[in-house]
Amino acid sequence: MKKVIFLDIDGVLNSGFRNEKHQKEIGDGALIDQEKIELLAGLVEKTDAGIILHSGWRFWFERNGAPLRPEAGYLVKALADAGLKISGMTPDLTTAEIRKTKKFSLVKADEILMWLKMHHHVSGWVVLDDLALYDETVAAHQVKTDPAIGLTSEDIAEAERILEEKSII
Repeated sequence: MKKVIFLDIDGVLNSGFRNEKHQKEIGDGALIDQEKIELLAGLVEKTDAGIILHSGWRFWFERNGAPLRPEAGYLVKALADAGLKISGMTPDLTTAEIRKTKKFSLVKADEILMWLKMHHHVSGWVVLDDLALYDETVAAHQVKTDPAIGLTSEDIAEAERILEEKSII
C-alpha cells in the first residue's frame, strides 16, 4: 500500500445524523450513505490507495479487523459491496476522559502521525474527516467534510489532488 486514506465515518460517509432532538449514537449503522461509499470507491480505484480507519468506529472492531458490533459489520459489508476493505486502523491514544466526552479530535492527528511513523512505505496520504484535527502537518493533508452533507465529489477531487501532490511528512 503506497497511498493511504485515513477515513473517518460520521460526517464523511453519513451526514446530518445529529440535531437538537437527535443526539444519540447511530443505532444500527444504517445511516451510512451508499452514495458516499461510491464516491470513496472511485477515489480508491483512481489512486490505488488503502483505507485506514481513524474513526471512533474503530473501537467497534477487534484488533484483527473483525466487527464487534452490528454497526461495524454493516460498514464492512457496505464497503465490501463496493469492492473496498479496511486495510488497518490508527493506534488508540485516547484516554478514558476523551472516550467519555467523545472528543476524539484531540488525539486523531497524533494517532495518524504515529501510524505513518510505523509504516514508512507510504508515498502519499489524505485524511477525510469532518473535524479540525489540531496539527499543521495533518491539516495540509486533510479534506474537511461538511458534517451536514458528508463526502462530496468536490471533496474527492481535493483528496485526489492531495494524494498526487503531497509527499510523506
